[in-house]
Amino acid sequence: MKIQRSIFLSLGSNLGDRFESLQNTVNLLDSKVGSIKTISKIVQTPSWGYKGEDFFNICLEIRTSLSPEALLKATQSIEQKIGRKPKQGEEYQDRIIDIDILFFEDEVIFQPGLIVPHPKALERKFVLLPLAEIAENFRHPIIGDPIKVCLANCVDDSEIKSLDRSLKRPISLEERYNYIAIEGNIGAGKTSLSHLISDDFNAKIILERFADNPFLPQFYKDQERYAFPLEMSFLADRYQQLTEDLSQYDLFKNFIVSDYYIFKSLIFAQVTLQPEEFRLYRRMFDLMYKEIRKPDLYIFLYQNTERLLEQIKSRGREYEQNIEASYLQKIHEGYSNFIHTEKNLNTLIIDVSELDFVKNPEDYHEVIERIRSASNNV
Repeated sequence: MKIQRSIFLSLGSNLGDRFESLQNTVNLLDSKVGSIKTISKIVQTPSWGYKGEDFFNICLEIRTSLSPEALLKATQSIEQKIGRKPKQGEEYQDRIIDIDILFFEDEVIFQPGLIVPHPKALERKFVLLPLAEIAENFRHPIIGDPIKVCLANCVDDSEIKSLDRSLKRPISLEERYNYIAIEGNIGAGKTSLSHLISDDFNAKIILERFADNPFLPQFYKDQERYAFPLEMSFLADRYQQLTEDLSQYDLFKNFIVSDYYIFKSLIFAQVTLQPEEFRLYRRMFDLMYKEIRKPDLYIFLYQNTERLLEQIKSRGREYEQNIEASYLQKIHEGYSNFIHTEKNLNTLIIDVSELDFVKNPEDYHEVIERIRSASNNV
């Protein structure tokens, strides 16, 4: 689990559509930096230190797992993406967006390009006023005074105007969901994605215990003989694990993410069992399925068969190396039928055939954005 820390940022804009620039920046910060906890009201203020158009300014609090260095890099990247141009000379200039790191919890940082607390924060009313709105009792790490006292002591007499318009705070995954289930074919990356989400969003993780199943290696050697005991043992184990883990509330975790859902049992059983075996299996499954809690979001990771075979080979499980493309295709067809017939699940299909969300952070952010977008429909 990554350590989450509270930071405070100041945002300002005085070029173009200032409101839109602030909202777009807030959205990117939520995506690239961490969950936004609080956003102040927008204040309109004169340009500070030079003559220019009025600024729209806000302060916000974020929970992030980034280091100070990574945070600085992320905020500079976001500024560029919004459209900020490189600074010309040493004088203050109009800018479409400006992101200042005010506080990184109570740390005091002196690094090239990064000084925290921000050295000019106490001089700027346009910073202290919105900051006091969201964190009036936060104590300045160096002088020790609460922000409300710092504001009272500020000698900046700039005219500050509060605006009626408010920015929309992005709703984080942990606020939207209590339980996410991630599925996919063999080698699709469901366990890897579950681990990443668990680490980044402080989620309790439920992983399928396939490695402990004694029938699995035997099944890949002789499917006809070992299919029924394998599928029955998987069903019993999945039912027990999900029933127990989903009923146990963890005060220190934000939500639950699992790398399988109970319906996986039925999909694989349809492929591996003989008709008479499947009829018996289905009777047992239906009794258990009624008792299993449904996820708030069911994610299916699609990968084409060629990529699945590459993934299976690269992870090196000996008993999986003889899996054939035709078997993977049957599993995919089973999932496809389930997704199109099961109407009681909030389902999101993500094609990850061209993505590597484990090694490429941009691909991972793309997947998370798909999940965030789906949350708008919950």
